[in-house]
Parts: sequence; C-alpha cells; structure tokens
Amino acid sequence: MSETNPAAAEVAAPHRYTAAVAAEIEARWQDVWDADGTYAAPNPKGDLAGDPGLVAKPKKYVMDMFPYPSGAGLHVGHPLGYIATDVFARFQRMTGHNVLHTLGFDAFGLPAEQHAVQTGEHPRVTTEAAINNMKSQLRRLGLGHDKRRSFATIDPEYYKWTQWIFVQIFNSWYDDKAKKARPISELVARFESGERAVPGGRSWDALSAAERADVLGEYRLAYASDAPVNWCPGLGTVLANEEVTADGRSERGNFPVFKAKLRQWNMRITAYADRLLDDLNELDWPEAIKLQQRNWIGRSEGARVDFPIDGEAITVFTTRQDTLFGATYMVLAPEHPLVEKFTPAAWPEGTHDVWTGGHATPAEAVAAYRAQAASKSDVERQAEAKDKTGVFTGAFATNPVNGEQIPVFIADYVLMGYGTGAIMAVPAHDTRDFAFARAFELPIRCVVEPSDDRGTDASTWDDAFVSYDAKIVNSHGEDVSLDGLGVTDAKARITEWLQRKGIGEGTVNFRLRDWLFSRQRYWGEPFPIVYDEDGIAHSLPESMLPLELPEVEDYSPRTFDPDDADTSPETPLSRNQDWVDVTLDLGDGRGPRPYRRETNTMPNWAGSCWYELRYLDPHNSEKLVDPEIEQYWMGPRAGQPHGGVDLYVGGAEHAVLHLLYARFWSKVLYDLGHISSPEPFHKLYNQGMIQAFVYRDSRGFPVPAAEIEERDGAFFHNGEQVKRELGKMGKSLKNAVTPEAICEEYGADTLRLYEMAMGPLDVSRPWDTRAVVGQYRLLQRLWRNVVDEATGEVTVVDAEPDETTLRALHKAIDGVRQDLEGLRFNTAIAKVTELNNHLTKAGAAVPRPVAESLVLLIAPLAPHIAEELWRKLGHTDSVVHQEFPVADPRYVVDETVTCVVQVKGKVKARLEVSPAISDDELEKVALADEKVVAALDGAGIRKVIVRAPKLVNIVPA
Repeated sequence: MSETNPAAAEVAAPHRYTAAVAAEIEARWQDVWDADGTYAAPNPKGDLAGDPGLVAKPKKYVMDMFPYPSGAGLHVGHPLGYIATDVFARFQRMTGHNVLHTLGFDAFGLPAEQHAVQTGEHPRVTTEAAINNMKSQLRRLGLGHDKRRSFATIDPEYYKWTQWIFVQIFNSWYDDKAKKARPISELVARFESGERAVPGGRSWDALSAAERADVLGEYRLAYASDAPVNWCPGLGTVLANEEVTADGRSERGNFPVFKAKLRQWNMRITAYADRLLDDLNELDWPEAIKLQQRNWIGRSEGARVDFPIDGEAITVFTTRQDTLFGATYMVLAPEHPLVEKFTPAAWPEGTHDVWTGGHATPAEAVAAYRAQAASKSDVERQAEAKDKTGVFTGAFATNPVNGEQIPVFIADYVLMGYGTGAIMAVPAHDTRDFAFARAFELPIRCVVEPSDDRGTDASTWDDAFVSYDAKIVNSHGEDVSLDGLGVTDAKARITEWLQRKGIGEGTVNFRLRDWLFSRQRYWGEPFPIVYDEDGIAHSLPESMLPLELPEVEDYSPRTFDPDDADTSPETPLSRNQDWVDVTLDLGDGRGPRPYRRETNTMPNWAGSCWYELRYLDPHNSEKLVDPEIEQYWMGPRAGQPHGGVDLYVGGAEHAVLHLLYARFWSKVLYDLGHISSPEPFHKLYNQGMIQAFVYRDSRGFPVPAAEIEERDGAFFHNGEQVKRELGKMGKSLKNAVTPEAICEEYGADTLRLYEMAMGPLDVSRPWDTRAVVGQYRLLQRLWRNVVDEATGEVTVVDAEPDETTLRALHKAIDGVRQDLEGLRFNTAIAKVTELNNHLTKAGAAVPRPVAESLVLLIAPLAPHIAEELWRKLGHTDSVVHQEFPVADPRYVVDETVTCVVQVKGKVKARLEVSPAISDDELEKVALADEKVVAALDGAGIRKVIVRAPKLVNIVPA
C-alpha cells in the first residue's frame, strides 16, 4: 500500500489506523474509563475505600507538581511530565501495585487577579474556566487520574484546611531541647509555673495581655513582625525576592522596588534549618537539588562576637574569628536597627572627607545613603564587580581583642538578611573588604601569613590574601595570642577566649531567613486571624473555618507614584469594612467581642505546601487527613525512613522555595502528631523542558513559527529573512504548538509516544512537528500486525512462535520492564519498535502470545490503541489492570555473542561464541582461528588479554 498517496490508501485500506480512527478510539475509551472508574485507587477506609484486595497490594503514590491553570491553555511542552508519570503509574498498576495518581490545580495566583483588575471580572470566573479547559486538554491525552481526588486550591473546602494548618503553626513554638514543635499552650504553662523564665525577668502574672502576646510572638512558628520587604509603590504590593529583577525593579511592570519595613506575617522556618539539612540525606533526590537546598539553608560554623560601643554592643557573626586582630573597621547594613542609635549629631574631629559622602552631618549622610540603598535589589547590592559605596556613621566601636577604636560604616554590600546585619571587616583577607578599605582609605592589616612572595605589609598588596590553611601572624594581645597557629587551632583558641570573657561564643549561623508569608492582594487565602482592641492577634476556631473571601468592588491594591518610597500598602480586603470589622465569640470564655480581620492574604505557595496530603483523603470534612489513610499511602517504610510520596515529578525551578516550604509544613504537622511522615516527597525527579525554535525579525520581535518558510538553510517570514534560535515554547514567543493540533493530525497516543521518545526524560529537547509522524507510523505498523486493514479482521494465529521470535519478544519484555521502572521511556519505545519491526519483517501472521505481549508492552505508553487491540484480541477486561509480561530468562541471553579478536591493536577476526565461554577456552578458540594465525605469521606471542566473551587482544613477541 502506498503511503505517498493517502487518498488511495484510505480506499484500499478502509480499516487502517488513521487520525480519525485514533480520535474515535480515544474518545470512546476515555468515556469507558470514566464510567468504570478504571483509575480509582481504593483507600483502606473512608468514603474512597474500595476492593480490599487492591488495598492489600503494595501501594505506589505517584505525583506531578501542581499545575497553574493558565487562561492560555496548554502547549505541547506542558504535558511532558504528566505523560511521564502516567506511563509510570500505568506500569506500576500492571506490576501489581495499588496506584494513587491524580491531579489538582494550584489556582490562587497573580495572573487571574491581574485580569480581574483590568476587566472587573471575578478571578474565580476566569480561573474556573481555565481549569475546565485544562481538564479537557488533559483528558484528551488519556491520563489515568483518579478524578474523585482532584480539587483546586480555591475550593473553600480545601483552603479551610490550609487555614487550619496556619492556625496549628501559629499556635506552636519550637522546643530547642526536644528539637520539635509543641503547642504554644505548653510554653504558656511553663511560663506560668516558673519552670521557664520569662524574658526580661518579670513573672508571667505581672505581664499585661499585650506584653504576653509580644513574648509569645518571639516563639510562635507563625508570627507578625516589622520585616524588611520589597515594597513596589507602582504595583501597590510587597514582592517576594524572586519577583524583583537584578536591577531592583518589579518583574511585572518594571517599576522601582524599595526596601521598606512593614508589619508582615512570617513563618519561623529557620527553627527547622538543621532538620531540613540533615533529612536531605535520606531522600532520593537529584544531588543538584540537594545541593541547592543546602546552599540556600547555608549552614556555617563560626563565632558570635560583641564589639562594645557606647555602653552597649554591636554583635557580628563571623566564620573567621581567627582574624579578629585584623579587623580595622565595621560595616552595618543600612537597615540595621542600631544605626540611628549610635549616629552622633556631628562628625568626630579628624573625620576623613571621603568617609562623609559630602554631607554636613552623620544623620544627613546616613539618611541619604539609606534612601540610595533602598532602591537596590539584594542582587545588585551583592554584585562583586560594582564599586563599593558607603558612609561613615560617625561612631566608633571597640575591637575586643586589642582595644582599638574602629570606625563604623554602613554599606549596601552588607544585608540584614544574613547573620546579624553587621560585619567586622578584615580587609587584608576578604576581597570585598579590601576593595572597600582602598576606596575609603582604611587600614589594611595582615594577620594570615601569605603563601606567596607578597610579604606581610598589606599596604603594598593589589588584593586580599584569602586562605584557610596558613599561619596566623600579628595577632597577640595582653592575655591571648594566636601567632604561629594554624587557622583551625586559632579559631578554637580565640573562641574559648571570647566565651571566657563573656563577649562571644562559638555558634552556628544559617543563610536561611524566615519565610515572609503576607501578600497585599485579593486572590489568595484569607488569614484566619483577627485582632482585638489591643491589637493582639487571635486565631479563629476550627468551627469558623473556612474564612471565605468577601466580594469586593475593586480587586486592585492601591497604587502610588512609582518613585514614592514613603508609602504603604492599602489592600483590596481592607476596603470592605463590613468584612474587616466584626463581632465574634471565639470560644475563649470572653464572649462576643469586636475584632478586626487581617487584610493581607497568604502567598500562592500556601496551597501547594500540603496538597499531597489532601489527595489521600479529599472529602474528609472532619480531619486534615485520616491517620490510617495517611500512614497507608505516605508513612515511613523500608527504604523510606521519612515516608513521603513514592515519585514526585516536576521542574527543577522549584528546587528551593516550594520544596523547602512543603518540607517545613510536613515537619511541623509531624511534630504535632497530625501525620506520620516528616517528609512530603521521598523520590524527586526533574523532567527536562520541551524547547522550540523562536524566529525573530530585524527588530528582535518573535514572528509566528507556523508561518516560516525555509529556503536553502535560511528562514523567511513574509519574504523577510529572520533569525532562528532555540528557546522556550510559549504564546509570547509565537512558537506554541497545542496538544489539540497534534491529536487532530495524529491522535493522542502518537503525541504521548513522541514526547516520551524525544530523549531522556530529564534532558531538555527541541520540538519538531515533522518528526511526530515517526511514532504515528509505529502505531500503524502495530495495528497492521493485529488487524487486517482491508477487512478489519484480527489476523493473529493460535500458534507457537519460532525461537527467533521468542528471543526478540523476551529481550523486549526484559528491556522494556527495566526501562519503564527506571523512567527511561525513550529506550523502552525503541525496544517496542524493534520487536514490532521484527514481526513486520517476518511477513507472516503474528502468533497470539506474541501479539498479546506486544500490546501489553505498549499499554502504559499508548493506552488507547492498547485497549482497542486488547479488546479485538478477545479480552473483556481492561488492559489497564492486566499483568505486565515477564521475560523468560532462557530467551533473554543470546545464543552467541560476537567476540572481537585484535592483533597489535587491529581487528583481525570476529568470532561467534557462547556467552558463557571461559577466558581459557576463548583464548584457545581465538589462537586457532585461521585469520588470527595468518595475522601472526609465525611470530611468537608475548601476551594475550582475554575479556570473555567479547574481546581477545593478542600482543606478538
């Protein structure tokens, strides 16, 4: 039959597998799966309990990272991970597992809110429309999700429990001795009984309600504080660090972003820093992701040192306490709370002009520099290449090891977000401090002996000398000397001295900061928090949850002059006075009282911090999750000491934030006894990205990829030559290909096979629509091996296959099994293709055992055609729950293998030998071969290297 004349082929083969046939088969089987609940995973109890025999099987919990339902819908790059987890889940079902695989929607977010701001349409309307569209697109791909378990984070019955979890965190504190979270009521009881001293020395009874609240706020795992934030007046909201560009502007709208202090909710994730680090060791995650988390948490050992100033102290954290004698000045972050306190009214006598920044007073200099620093992002401030800037505060601190008075500066390269927001500057041995000292004409003192020939006079150096393996010099005082010690010994000695003097101690510091948890937006979970007349925060009781979003007339936060940093947020919720001001009885014995609601909303991360738990027990209105159900699906077990999801697939871009936040919430819930698994995700797999060619005109603007004409290796759009580059796929780049377009032309099974066959799952790969046809032809050949294209009749025969076919079959079974288990879907498809081609080339009717095994092999990858062929082969049960074929070892091992024989490094013979041949036997066979004898030509043999069964290397004398 001619494949070059489709019209003739259709007439000659009315039962050929075509796009139209694929569409009919796929739609029909999707309806059957839905009607039969084919993918329903039974729970051990509850409303999703099912066949106890299925529950008795080993379980497998497979998850995708939460998708955000965009109004633009999916392009073919989006389903890559969803198809992969579907293939894996199907394979696990066929290997005897009770598989939980479903998908929900992370539906709070900025795009829907921005649309609401622009159009006045409620974000729920556009979000639900986007969800419905995405569900339709995903259904067409034949994904085997348990739809009973699906939900969206915007469902009140879902975010009731997000709010409930927030309440648990708010009402908890971290007990450093027990290394776990405990109810805040236990801490109150300790304060009341005197078992634990109240900070400040007063008794608990002597504190007012507001004072008690302030004390507890220092311990709560969720707390409100005046936090430095990224304030964007042009957008009227606070931005997360990842929403600010490197040049200090908003990613959305390109408005200036300033550092400001605002009352914000925070999560005390820092309390879990050690556990977040340690437990990574037991997780089956890519090492690159573990490294990113370790770096983000940033554990470092060093010392806390107090530098006296005006009867108080500036505290620094340093990892190089061995260089204290080399500290010649201090630098505070511009936002440091002590800056104003220690800034004098006038410049001290003898102040260098370069220190003042040209200002008449220290206060003027500090204020001007703070304003300048507030307009920069943290990335800008930390840039190594930029010129060092700063101003003298007018204050001097005392270096505690030698009594020297050293000037105190503020500079933007020091951040409040790391350490104490203050550093001791040792310019001889820190590159940034060296540059700053040169710029401000500050002393540079060598205290670590250089290993090169520069000498110890640091005033002659071109840059700092940094070493962790050198001798300490010029470091001695009245009662302590480090001279001659190595770095490690010097650290230990000075740390002991600091502790003995009561001016410091050895300590551990973390780069990790507490999680800023407030957003000045409408479309997010409302906080279950109200404030009384004294401004004390109270959590709502569970009976008042969910606290639903009210209707508002205007969805936008109030915006301001983009350059006016002296402004503060006005949120959409704050304008709904009837919702904000309420009278409630919180059940605390005080009766009905007036309260004011929190008018910020939670960040979009909140809903994705715990969704793996809701999938387990999605309709439970009484508990977050039933303990027995959680234990069944996620509890610790052999090889998974911390429990968690068995396979979690998503992009590497979530390496830190989402994954770290979810781990934190799991640990708090575990500590409080709500779940048995302290980790949410045991195995993590990062899929690559499907890329596409982007075509740009002379202005650099993208032009539609579908309209490109290629001529002699060049690319043209409307007659104009354009440039081609490989990049992301998306609507904005005008290169998006929709799944529907491919399904209409080839069918969903073809799309599934192509995406899985493009290359290793964890590697990015370019999309090529022209190459899709290759997988389409594989399915057509598969169809022809079972179905007569002219009559539609099944052509398989009830006969035993020959040995060659048996070997091809069982090698395919063995290889495909291993590949599917290892997520190597591209090589699994190659092995299925090889077996299918073997049957095609044989030219005879396919034996039934081989045909059925072939259908089962491809079933996880192309489920629709597999269901159809399984039914045509006479079976009435779905292929989904059939047993995956098992290879017969007798046919997996080759009868013979090819052994290469080399003489002087050149191949002289190829021998067909048994795979089990011994080294001695193989050597005899090789030396007796005619071609080898001729190659040696009577020469003696100095050495024979044998690597049975595949290599013999002969070295003549």
